[in-house]
Amino acid sequence: MILAVDVGNSNIVIGAYQNEILRFVARISSRRDITKDELAVQLKGVLTIYNVVLSDIEGAIISSVVPQITMVLSNAIEWLTGRLPLIVGPGIKTGINILIDNPAQLGSDLLVASVAAIAKYPKPIIIFDMGTATKIIVINQQGSLLGGAIFPGVRIALDALCDSAALLQQVSIDAPKKVIGKNTQDSMKSGIVFGNASMIDGMIERSEDELGMKCTIIGTGGLAEEICRHTKHEVIYNRDLLLDGLYLLYKKNVINA
Repeated sequence: MILAVDVGNSNIVIGAYQNEILRFVARISSRRDITKDELAVQLKGVLTIYNVVLSDIEGAIISSVVPQITMVLSNAIEWLTGRLPLIVGPGIKTGINILIDNPAQLGSDLLVASVAAIAKYPKPIIIFDMGTATKIIVINQQGSLLGGAIFPGVRIALDALCDSAALLQQVSIDAPKKVIGKNTQDSMKSGIVFGNASMIDGMIERSEDELGMKCTIIGTGGLAEEICRHTKHEVIYNRDLLLDGLYLLYKKNVINA
């Protein structure tokens, strides 16, 4: 069994692959001050819930955009399992030609998502990763990573709106019945859900115009499922895209190395 762990700004997502199958997905909160002991306790609890014996874990791979957690998590996994995790970063084999100005600046989450998308879907590809930030990555017909865009995530935008406007209260992130809201709550929901869906449609059109061809559109991340079901373009939702990319990288760098 191989552990695949994606550390984001809000959550640490844990997946376990056995015989090419993703057995489970679990989430724990990301805390920058978390200790090795705390992480080990949480990880062991997750594995126990899913009836995983520590001796069954043959290896692990980590992608992290939170440097304060990366080595703490690596040490916790090694302490629990006796296996030193592979960490996505410089020197790892990806098979992707990265064409941004400084490839070292590319977030490991975007790299991992790109690996999975290229393996699973027709190119060219546009990926929308909707978590703490909403990130767009564009892959051309040759499988090269061209670049993308980053802007405030859905939840961050909603929190900022409520914090800055005294009369606006938090609402759930689900679509109202109509775009034209008849009350404050529905108006806010319309802006958050339909507004972000329209943003996705607009960025798809602009990106396809630059490429000069239609693309496969992939949505992933915690908030993508609700938003992407309201786009005018077809968006394939893949909840486990990053975990799948991690597993593919582990096989490329360890199993098939």
